[in-house]
Amino acid sequence: MSRRFAPRLGRAMTSPRPPRLPDGWTVHPDPRTWRVDGGATWIGGSPPRVLRLSAAAREHLTGPELVVADATTAALARLLADAGVAHPDPARAPDPPGPAAVTVVVPVKDRPAELERLLAAVVATAVGLGGIVVVDDGSADPAATERVAAAHGGRVVRHPSSRGPSAARNTGARASTTPVVAFLDSDVVPEPGWLATLLGHLGDPAVGAVAPRIVAWADGGPENAVTRYERRRSSLDLGARPAPVTARSRVAYVPSAALLVRRSAFGEGFREDMPVAEDVDLVWRLAGAGWRLRYEPAARVAHEHRAGVRAWLGRKAFYGTGAAPLARQHPRRVPPVALAPWTAAVMTLLGGQRRWSVALAGGVTVVATLRLARGLRRPGEPWSRPISLAAVLAPWGLGGAAWQAAGALIRHWWPAAALGAIGSRRVRRALVLAAVVEGLADWLRFRDPGAGPVDAIAHVAAHRADDLAYGAGLWWGAWRHRTAAPLWPDLSGKGPLRTEREPAARNGPL
Repeated sequence: MSRRFAPRLGRAMTSPRPPRLPDGWTVHPDPRTWRVDGGATWIGGSPPRVLRLSAAAREHLTGPELVVADATTAALARLLADAGVAHPDPARAPDPPGPAAVTVVVPVKDRPAELERLLAAVVATAVGLGGIVVVDDGSADPAATERVAAAHGGRVVRHPSSRGPSAARNTGARASTTPVVAFLDSDVVPEPGWLATLLGHLGDPAVGAVAPRIVAWADGGPENAVTRYERRRSSLDLGARPAPVTARSRVAYVPSAALLVRRSAFGEGFREDMPVAEDVDLVWRLAGAGWRLRYEPAARVAHEHRAGVRAWLGRKAFYGTGAAPLARQHPRRVPPVALAPWTAAVMTLLGGQRRWSVALAGGVTVVATLRLARGLRRPGEPWSRPISLAAVLAPWGLGGAAWQAAGALIRHWWPAAALGAIGSRRVRRALVLAAVVEGLADWLRFRDPGAGPVDAIAHVAAHRADDLAYGAGLWWGAWRHRTAAPLWPDLSGKGPLRTEREPAARNGPL
């Protein structure tokens, strides 16, 4: 931490009190949660974990939802939501804050047309707001910003010279007085219902921040290869499934392009000495202070993605440079791969591409499966159930490990892999296989209905260009910050380091 920032941070963030969920709070099991043993065992979340529930807990989980009615059901709902095996229903929050509790803060520089589009959408979709603060971060024509803001009932706070979006957001937050701040970048357009849906999550007193899904702006003109890929695979779009926001999970961060933050959690806010990844740093610090964070895709905010190849690749490389400062500020939270020791051993043996190494990898998998079954077995329980569970969970963990390893090879480690491929046929084979198979799998997952081979080739090419740019930025950032932390794998299987008040993941990676 910089000397300028550290003293204020400790004073600013406090853990929420009380953490108990209010009566009437409702959670629904995630459709991908696997419930076995008559509901006694729940398997799901990200990373995958196993929850063994008592008979008393199961009595409350016989229907399609769990409604909080007392301290017991509140604790159970909290457990399921923190584990990611169930999700809150924000539409049924018993007493959420209203729009009057929210100030919208918009950092902007020299974009009056985009600001006009954004503020018109805000006024139309968030009636009764507590206020709109536009922070002019050193625009060349401040009068244009003033005119647009005034036309929509906003007020302007100006930086005489540009200090960056983090400083602009912090200035806007300090200029507001409401208990909730909604940060919106000037290149986004909120869709109807976004604010009410997000505010539902703040009916939980332990939630410090909540973010919507960032989707492609539909009125951005004709598509090209870049915008088509970004519509499917934007770094800002975290998918269609709700989730808790925790490091090294399916939703490890949320972007500041659209973010709702409780003032009591925000403290001193974004680090102004981080030009990139400042949003990731903020949400991890919030989590470290004991706050829960939620990602809610039912709320949608559209974003005007970059359409030019050079600007798009430059942005991807810029994102990559943020990994090094993050790794220094948050140890073990940004490794390229995070594997349990046995899955790391299997991946290494398979990478050897020898008959004996493949056979040994199979042996390691069998041993790991039996050890997992022993850990799942309850006293006096027949072996059939834990063995059958382990026989599913072990391949699940192995598949996740293979996906991570392939992604790291062609994204985080590609400069080293490219050098290795010059002198090694096995490295070349692994690199080509990972690039093609992972790319086609990604296309199959995100393709449009009816898309054919030409679209597949274009998608794989864009996906690989995305990886090359990000990886180049990552290595450049690591060099500039003189650290190998964002390049180093975590093979401990223990999960990221946490502060004392941060919720712990249960039964971490398989």
